Amino acid sequence: SPMRFTRDSFQAWPNKAVTLLGMSGVGKTTLSRLLPPEHWFHYSGDYRIGTHYLADDLLEEWKRLAMQQPLLRQLLRDNHIYLGTHLTVDDLQPLSHYLGKPGNPALGGLPWEEFMRRQQLYRDAECRAMRDVGRFIRQAREIYGYPHFLNDTGGSVCNLNAGECWTELAEQTLILYLEADDGMEQTLLERARACPKPMCYEADYLEENLAEYLRLNQIDNTEDMVPDQFIEWLFPRLLKRRRSQYAAIAKRYGYRLNAADLGQLRDERDFLEAVGAAIAEHAADR
Repeated sequence: SPMRFTRDSFQAWPNKAVTLLGMSGVGKTTLSRLLPPEHWFHYSGDYRIGTHYLADDLLEEWKRLAMQQPLLRQLLRDNHIYLGTHLTVDDLQPLSHYLGKPGNPALGGLPWEEFMRRQQLYRDAECRAMRDVGRFIRQAREIYGYPHFLNDTGGSVCNLNAGECWTELAEQTLILYLEADDGMEQTLLERARACPKPMCYEADYLEENLAEYLRLNQIDNTEDMVPDQFIEWLFPRLLKRRRSQYAAIAKRYGYRLNAADLGQLRDERDFLEAVGAAIAEHAADR
């Protein structure tokens, strides 16, 4: 059953463990920077995916791209150079690039089958990364001596079901949903329009929306799609869907905090007080 707190029991919890949820861009990573790195072990689901579960797949992709250049091909084959992926918790570009966008290969798109294969790989990896949280909580405390633990999740974690991660995460951590208000959602929409980013979606949802997009635009073949246009068209729909998915998760397993209020938080104490207020509000709602 999910861990339930009062404001006081949360403040008194000696080894706090918090899972942050929310759309990509609402400020999960910014919030994590308020928490002193000497007190809080920062676990990033996406970082774990990119450096562990999909590390070999990323490398294979770079090698495949490099082999298309005659000079690089020769240097790689003769072992004169080696390739690696440089990921940091704050910069996961290579992982985003690997996920890619479906559509015309001449415009940088992936064939639909390959796009879906990578989607599935990522989803499995995300599930496993969330399953690792308990182990990392123990390691952080027992081996490294961190009192507290922060689990910073990717935007697509709401695709996972209860059996895959929520039941477990809610038993190990306080789940905190950073909820975007209308103004912030508008900003996310504008950002996505200016720079459509690769994302992970539910397979059935993708297939349904693809069919509708092709019909609306009178396109017969996915390889004729402009990758950015499909992603951009899908985003406002996805935003609505994820909003309801996250709200359901927060209602059943955790607490919610207005993401727009995060800007007022200055330090760890402010953050802990905001969580306390979210707990009190949740109790008043019930």
